[in-house]
Amino acid sequence: MKRPVVILFIAILIFLVVGWYFSNITLYLIFSLVLAAILRPLTNRINSFHILGQHPPRWMAILMSYLLVAFIVFLAGLLFVPLISDQLRIIGSYDLDYVYEQIQNPVGKIEDLLIRYGVIKSEPGFLILQVRESLISSFSKIQFQGIINTIVNTTSSFFIAFMAVAFITFFLLLENGLLRRNIMSLVPNAYFELAVSTFSKVEKLLSNYLVGLLVQISIIFSMASIGLTLMDINYALTIAMFAAVANLIPYAGPILGASFGVIVGLTTGEFNDSNDIVFMVVKILSVFSVVQLTDNIVLQPLIFSKSVKAHPLEIFVVIFAGAKIAGVLGMIFAIPVYTILRVSVSEFYRGYKDYKIFKI
Repeated sequence: MKRPVVILFIAILIFLVVGWYFSNITLYLIFSLVLAAILRPLTNRINSFHILGQHPPRWMAILMSYLLVAFIVFLAGLLFVPLISDQLRIIGSYDLDYVYEQIQNPVGKIEDLLIRYGVIKSEPGFLILQVRESLISSFSKIQFQGIINTIVNTTSSFFIAFMAVAFITFFLLLENGLLRRNIMSLVPNAYFELAVSTFSKVEKLLSNYLVGLLVQISIIFSMASIGLTLMDINYALTIAMFAAVANLIPYAGPILGASFGVIVGLTTGEFNDSNDIVFMVVKILSVFSVVQLTDNIVLQPLIFSKSVKAHPLEIFVVIFAGAKIAGVLGMIFAIPVYTILRVSVSEFYRGYKDYKIFKI
């Protein structure tokens, strides 16, 4: 193997080891790069406006982009305020005696069947007594201090990550193309043309992928909200928004979205009997089935296979490898990272075969 090839593989190996060791910083950087790629067109557009014959400073354009994104997130968050308020009201009104009375009849029927067919040999009333004791035990074991500590720790970690990503993204946008220029300055002249080609292809594929994701989220939100509204499901827009965002998580996202919809439907609906509950669950699952079929048959092949030019089997393996390495975030960022590595390796391999650039 030629010396430059060995040096290249050693450099890649060192990069991967360092990235794994400083995994938090690596995730912040990756997320910032993706966010910068999304905000760069908007920032450039704002920066190109003329105000009193002058362009606004780039830092002001970046802050305006941040404010626009924050406003969109704020509007999306408003959809969840009525639902959260309603759930808190329901939780606050829970009465253990009322819950006990509601479940006493179905549990009693199950108990009668078990005793009748000789499955268990106990006195009538034992099962409902165990259920009551379990309910009391479960509520008594709730440690509000532990819940508060968990919320505080999670909020602190999220705030640190948020500030780090915002800081890195700001400077990536402020020094437009600085990272690329610094990397290109380290590339020897013999590899310069190949490096430019690699950067161009990676940027194009990632841009197509990000645009495809935005289109996917918009279509899923529209279909789910319209379907749930037609089915007369409470908080249809809130469920649709959660499902669209959760769909960013490959494979598990659709299940999370449908589960969230069923839970919201069960906790906010009004039912006269068990048939109403079953009918409501069927309506919600039917809507999500149509949405998921559309996503699997139409959206995902267009977004994943065509935008990043990868085989579905590649995508499947890469996503689960990302889940193994970094959990949910690994699943979300697996495809962009894999795209960068795959294009880089393929371009250098093409250069090795076509231009013999690795020859001494």
